[in-house]
Amino acid sequence: MLRLGFILHLFIGSTMAGSAVIAALVMGHDTLNPILVAAGLGFLAAFPVTYVVTRKLMSGD
Repeated sequence: MLRLGFILHLFIGSTMAGSAVIAALVMGHDTLNPILVAAGLGFLAAFPVTYVVTRKLMSGD
């Protein structure tokens, strides 16, 4: 389960971090710090999403 979670987090984390960066840019935050914060928050928010997706895939539901 751990290996699948790592692989899924590569994709889910990059997707959520990219979405957060795009949201920050749309809101007008175009300097380095807000973009890095948005990317970091998106990456961290992907951990629970990855956990839920991995559990669903492993349980077969």
